[in-house]
Amino acid sequence: MQKTLITLLVSILVFGQSQAQLSDEKVAWFKDAKFGMFVHWGLYSILGGTYQNRTLPDATMPNGKSWYAEWIQARLEVPQAEYRALTTQFNPTKFNADAWIKEAHNAGMKYFVITAKHHDGFALWDSKVSTYDIGNTPFKGRDILGELAAACKKYGLKFGFYYSHWHDWEHAGGAKPYWTKDQPSQEEFEKYWQTKSLPQVKELITKYNPDLLWFDTWDDEAESLITPKRRDELIKVIRGLSNKCLINGRIAMHNPGDQVDFLEMMDNVYPKSLQAKPWQTPATMQHTWGFHSKDFNWKPSDQMLRYLVSNASKGGNYLLNVGPDSKGEIPLPAVQRLREMGAWLLTNGESVFNTQHISDSSVVAISPNVYLTVRPNKAVYAGVFEQPVDNKLIIDVKGKKVINCSLLETGMPLSHTTNSNGQLEITLPSPQKYDSSIKEVKIVF
Repeated sequence: MQKTLITLLVSILVFGQSQAQLSDEKVAWFKDAKFGMFVHWGLYSILGGTYQNRTLPDATMPNGKSWYAEWIQARLEVPQAEYRALTTQFNPTKFNADAWIKEAHNAGMKYFVITAKHHDGFALWDSKVSTYDIGNTPFKGRDILGELAAACKKYGLKFGFYYSHWHDWEHAGGAKPYWTKDQPSQEEFEKYWQTKSLPQVKELITKYNPDLLWFDTWDDEAESLITPKRRDELIKVIRGLSNKCLINGRIAMHNPGDQVDFLEMMDNVYPKSLQAKPWQTPATMQHTWGFHSKDFNWKPSDQMLRYLVSNASKGGNYLLNVGPDSKGEIPLPAVQRLREMGAWLLTNGESVFNTQHISDSSVVAISPNVYLTVRPNKAVYAGVFEQPVDNKLIIDVKGKKVINCSLLETGMPLSHTTNSNGQLEITLPSPQKYDSSIKEVKIVF
């Protein structure tokens, strides 16, 4: 009996270790990827942030101002019949999956996520569960998600889908914006859950075999509907159909449980410390996610690169959004920024991709505004956001022997010495007029 018990305990331990190992292997690509493209695209792209001469943000909107053009139906209170009629106009004849993914690839992005169904309930694939989808538009016959998945395979990107599992403004049982005070009952939501949400998730997995699913909750309102029981039911469905599909923490923002594969920060939120699991920040190039013809608040590529480098130094990813227009084209200001970021990553990507955060205090930046990453081959990278005083970059390497230092972009060797405090002191070149504002220094031990 005692021998049997010991054997059982050993078996459980080995099984637990093997499951943990499988989980680590499954998420390894995500941890290495660092940079992905997010796309918000749907019926709302036709309106472009304006409805009946009212443009987001609008002073009369319920619950304050918001630029989010993908929320226009709720924010500007577009009648359901009018909004649904946009399906007759959805005909993005300039949509080119290869062009989209090529831009992502050239920007250095390693994965791609698109809104298969946003809160309005409209599906970008021909769903057998609902008629509110691409199959009932002038663009029927084209498999948008399938074409994007094929393009991702061509360019070597992983791909995934955003699916709004909680909010669905078209279905009577889906959650609605909280200011409407018109939330479904548990019975109504359960009907939506069983007849639309779960079946459509099954469709996405069986039809397209995605590498990840991106779910969306963000406040306490979700907890009454996305209960632990429903959260786990959804996870079980996914795990039963796919052994590779990753699940994000916003499946239940405040209570994701321990079965999710990575944590999702809130929109444009950048944590200052390490997280318990792999993680990412979903981020916008403007104020909006969906296409907004009057949102000219474009962030410079330099600012977005800083977010990417900062996140990478803490073991996190950066999922950067673009909002294609109703024709299916990525706006030129977004293309410009993607190409600028890709140009920087062309020479500096070694310091971002396939790197890890420094998990101990063996190497510490003393100079301010310096972000460190490391590769298993003992190379440490210092992302310098601000030219240090007297051009001296100071890093405490705890007595490690430094073989060489160089400027990653050019390979230019940099002189280095040990200062009176026993710290590594690297002399950087004086800034030139056209230098990038972010310098990456490679330190080899």
